[in-house]
Order: sequence, then C-alpha cells, then structure tokens
Amino acid sequence: MTLDLDNPAYYINRELSWLEFNARVLEEAADASQPLLERLRFLCIFSANLDEFFEIRVAGIKQQVEIQSDQEGPDGLTPQEIFEGIQRRTHQLVARQYEIWRQEVEPLLRKDGVLLCQRNDLTAEEEEWAERYFTEEILPVLTPLAVDPSHPFPQVTNKSFNLIVTLRRPVAAHLAGFEIVQVPHNLPRLLTLPGSGPNRYRFIQIKEVIGLFLGSLFPGDEISEINGFRVTRNSDLYIDDEEAENLLQTVEEELRKRNRGNAVRLEIEERCPPEMETFLLHALNLRQADSYRHFEPLSFLHLLPVCSHEAFPHLRDRPWTPVIPKDLASHSDIFEILRRRDILLHHPFESFGVIVDLLQRAADDPGVLAIRMTLYRTGGDSPIVRALMRGAQNGKQVTALVEIKARFDEANNIVWARQMEEAGVHVVYGLLGLKTHCKVLEIIRRDPDRIRLYVHLGTGNYHTGTARLYTDLSLLTTREDLTKEVGTLFNILTGLSRFHGIRKLLVAPFRMAEAFHDLIAAEAAFAQQGKPARIIAKMNALVDQEMIQALYRASAAGVRIDLIVRGICCLRPGIPGVSEHIRVVSIVGRFLEHSRIFYFANNGDPKIYLGSADWMPRNFYRRIEVAFPIEVPDIKKRLTNEILETYLSDCVKARVLQPDGSYLRLKQSPGKSPLQAQYHFRHLARAQLVLDRPQVPEQIAIVPQQRPTLPPREDVPPLAAEPDLF
Repeated sequence: MTLDLDNPAYYINRELSWLEFNARVLEEAADASQPLLERLRFLCIFSANLDEFFEIRVAGIKQQVEIQSDQEGPDGLTPQEIFEGIQRRTHQLVARQYEIWRQEVEPLLRKDGVLLCQRNDLTAEEEEWAERYFTEEILPVLTPLAVDPSHPFPQVTNKSFNLIVTLRRPVAAHLAGFEIVQVPHNLPRLLTLPGSGPNRYRFIQIKEVIGLFLGSLFPGDEISEINGFRVTRNSDLYIDDEEAENLLQTVEEELRKRNRGNAVRLEIEERCPPEMETFLLHALNLRQADSYRHFEPLSFLHLLPVCSHEAFPHLRDRPWTPVIPKDLASHSDIFEILRRRDILLHHPFESFGVIVDLLQRAADDPGVLAIRMTLYRTGGDSPIVRALMRGAQNGKQVTALVEIKARFDEANNIVWARQMEEAGVHVVYGLLGLKTHCKVLEIIRRDPDRIRLYVHLGTGNYHTGTARLYTDLSLLTTREDLTKEVGTLFNILTGLSRFHGIRKLLVAPFRMAEAFHDLIAAEAAFAQQGKPARIIAKMNALVDQEMIQALYRASAAGVRIDLIVRGICCLRPGIPGVSEHIRVVSIVGRFLEHSRIFYFANNGDPKIYLGSADWMPRNFYRRIEVAFPIEVPDIKKRLTNEILETYLSDCVKARVLQPDGSYLRLKQSPGKSPLQAQYHFRHLARAQLVLDRPQVPEQIAIVPQQRPTLPPREDVPPLAAEPDLF
C-alpha cells in the first residue's frame, strides 16, 4: 500500500505539543498525592518553562506573523494559526495554574502554617519591620522613571518585575502621569516576616513592601494606583558564525542585547484597570492576545525559596542521595577497574561523582598525559572545570571544547572559558555553524604496559547540579574500538580535519540520521519477512519529519514500536494503516527524564545505542552529536530488561499520547500493584546500600543483576510493587 506520508493529518504541531508537555508538568502540581511543596515546585517549573517558551519559540512565531509568512509546517498550520493556538492553550493552562494555587495549594500551605501575606495583612510589629527594611535596603536602589509627553516609556528589562504608579498632583495637575519603578533584580523577591517560628512562617513579596511605602519616593503627590507588571522579551541570540571575526566577542555583544529584545508577552495583575492594560500594550507594541492577567503571585518563580526552605522538610520529598554499589566501593584505582571492564551508571540513582572523581584523579595522576572533553553546560563553581584547570597547571595537555552558544548558559560558559585559558587549558569553540552538544571525555594515560585511552560517553551534561535532578546514562570504557574513534572525533573537532575513520560511533551531522534510518528500515525488512521486529526509543523530543516517516513505514510493515518521549512529539500514533503499531508514552516525575536510549531488535541480536541527541532536525544537522553502541552483553541486558522494561511498565507517572494529540494517564490494572519507574530505580539503587561520598576516587558503580529477555509489549509481566520510599 502506498502511504501519503506528507498528509498534514499525520503530524502534531511542535509548539502545541510542547504546551501539552507543560500541561503534564501542571498535572504534577495538581496531584494531591505529591508532598505540598513539590506541588508548589511544579507550579514554579511550569512558569519557568513558559518563560523560556515565550522568549524563544513564541518570539520566533510572532516574527513570522509580523512578516505575514504563510509557510506551512508538516502539520499544515500557518504561523498565524499556530500563534492563535498557542494563545488559546496558554490562557487555558495559566488559568488552571492559578486555580490549582488558589483552591488547593495555597489553602493547604496556610493550614500547615505557611502564609503568603499581602500588605494589608501585616501586624503593627511586622509593618514597623517592613518600613525599616524598605528604608535601609530597598529605597536606596529604587529609581522612579517618569512617563509623560517629555519622557518616553522606559526600556524595562526582560522578565523584570515592575510597578506602574499613577500619580495625582494637586498643585500641578497638568504634570499628572505615570511612573515606572523597576524592582532591582538583585533584591530578594520573597521576605520572611519577623515572628515566624517552627509552626508558623509568614512571607511577603518585596513588591508588597515597596507598594506599602512607595509614597516616600513621591513626596507631595498622591498615589491613586499601583499595578505590577512583567514583560517577556525575545531572548534568542542572532549570530552569524561566518560573519563573526571573534565568536566570543560576538556572543558577548548579543548577550548585552538579550534584555532589550522585542516584547512578546505582558503579564499584569488581575486588578489592573483596562485603560492601564491598553496603555502598557501600546507602549510595548503588543496586542490584546499578548496580555495575561494573573492573580497573586504575578510570577510563581518568586515563591521558589519556599520550596527549599529548611523549615519544611516534612512538606517535601526526602532528599535522594545517589549510591555507590558496595562491592566496588572498596576499590581504590578506577583506572585498574576500567582496564578490566566497562561500567554503566544510571544517574541520579547512581553517583555522577564517579565521573568527577575520575577527572580529579586524572588531573593529579602522574601517568596521565592529556585530557580532552566537551563542555555544553557546567553550572557555577564547577568541580569539573576546576579539575581541568588543575590538570593544565600540573603540566598535562588539557583541551576543552566549550560551547559558548549553549542557550541561557552563554555568559557562564564565557566566564569558564576565559578562566581555563588563563590556567593553561587550550579552549576551542567548536566547528563553524554547529553547536557542540555531545558529551565526551577522553583521558590519555601511560599505563605500565602501554599508553591507553580512558573514555566517558554520556547522555547528559557535565553539570554536577543537574546530575542529581536529571535521569541520564554514562558509559566508562577502555575498549579500543570505541576509544580510538573518540580520539579521532576530537581530532576532527579541534583540528577541523575531514570526517573519516569513525564507524561505530554515530556522529551528527555526518551520518547519525542516515544510520538511524538504516536501523529502522532493517526492522521493517524483518517484519516483512515475518520475523519479530521491535523498536524502542527513549528521547526528549521527536520532531524530525523524515524520521517520523521512517517510523510510519516501519509501523505499516508490522514493526512494534514503543516511543518514550518526555516532551515534544510530532508523530501521531494510532492512525490505521500508518501508526497503529506505535505507542508513545511520556513520563513526567520527580526527576527530569533526560536519557536517550535506542533499541532495535535486529532479529534476535539487539542493537542498542545511547546518545546526546533527540530526533530533531537541529540535532541531526546543526549540532555535533554522538550516539554510541552498547555491545557488552551484561550492560545490554541491563538496559533492556531493567531500564527499558521498567519505563514501559510504569503505570503511575506515564501518560499515553492519543491520536488527537492529548495525553491520558495509564490506568492501573485491577489486581496489579502500581509501578513507578523512578521509585523502582531508587529501590534498586538503595539495595546497593553504599551512599555517595563526593570526591572519593573509589566510588564506582556496578552492572546490576541480569533479568529475563524483554518480552513483547503486551506480555510484559507486572513488576513487584514499589514501596513509597520517600
């Protein structure tokens, strides 16, 4: 049968799919089984996600609308139709966010003694304290900016919190107008009021304190209105690598422009008068559809300090400490262990400290000759970057390929790049026109028998903070067939040589997409021959149209396909004759699902790849990405029977994509115990008993017990019930 794979009905719009992902985040905030402050945290995550979505994606859509582009995507929607769909769905989701807060989370917080106060709620003692705090800490850094015929509307910065003040001037009525007061970004957004104690904490937002005493900024004038507002601006960087003589300097110049991009969204308080809203929209060159009215708080991000407040451990998930398997914790030489076998680590259940320890040991080990690694996101005060600098200072040849265009980490990476250069690290900024997104570390060491390469390949960033929050996988190996190719890859990246000599690693943009197409086509061929055929792919996003079409062809041929896609999925499952053999599952839980796993049954000899790339055009064609094969039998079995089987068996946090683009939670089968994948992984890790002790060299994880071969999807047996460990 000939398939019309260009049919727009076969595709879900990328932006609307992302909004459904954020809706799943919001579902976690609505889940009454969650600890109360975890529900608040998900409300904050929802807002942070939405900020970035507007800064980048909506900003781009608005630009297309403004130039009246009618170009349709695979889903057949024009930019105007996409923009209208975004506005409708976003307003629905934001309304639901405030409903959860006002009707569920905030009343429960009050019941538990956590109160968010308004200015009128303050006692005499609290008001006295607030006035003193305003006078000493806030007033000196406030600058009112007039808005009248002689003073144009000021350039309020991206995501800043601002007050627009309406004044009455009895003596000079003709001078009456507005004042803009921007709350300085370096002041805390949430304050703890005096008298708070073990069973009663009262908080107040700084904008309430400012509003209470704002009259001192305008002596002799009467304040008739104070309204808070927040502006989101286009924050994408526009960099032409070919035109940039100095990429580092060009990125820095673009970063300075980020806070001054075109406005894309206005957020105002619910009580803001319509005429004030109209005035702000006109001043910001926005339309009514770009305005969002909010109840308190105007931004949930102001409440983040409550989520981690030390006084409320009973309202949060218990902290998870990554574990060190007990049968390897006694080993003191990680290099010796890696010479014997490969190691697979499943983060954050198993410690990322193993990678940090390896790099720190390498920095001081006399036998280590050179260290080379890629850095995409590292975080502040990174022990990994410090280890690289120490290695260079110890006389080792250290090369770091730093991606200074990593979105929203550009400034941080520039700081690290300069510090590393000063310490003697050779810093490279990647290939022209491509972001370096792969996660690769290579240590060249002179062992007693010969020079050997020690390699780490991962699915996540070299970031010790997110390594405790994201699920990722790490492979440590000394296998020559892989380590030689990693060495060749670094030579390509640092020396700009031609791509050659790499067969096992799938490297984008050179041959990754082609290789995955071949693997999918091979499964389709097996299915057509009447042989069992299966594909399981876990990733963050599935957008690439050609890859979706390959999956459609495989499904039509009879291949059973399970996709575990956390976020955007443009593939539409359940279409008769096209995608009826495809199931798409999204898991949103305590940890951000970030690992990428690609399984192909290969007629009984499975091929498994891990990697840094989602199936998106940018990953295949505009980034340096690496997918690496898993060929050690024990590790293959662990990935198949422990990790993938568990994800596919989750019936607590898993949602299944429906043909109409909506997601439904899986229902627990009668008589079967519920399985939550992330709890199960913690249970397995906890059984190893040895907790993470940061910066201890012998912290190495094991390959856990083998389990039976993965059965067909519908025959997956229920796993043991998981106790609520936290």
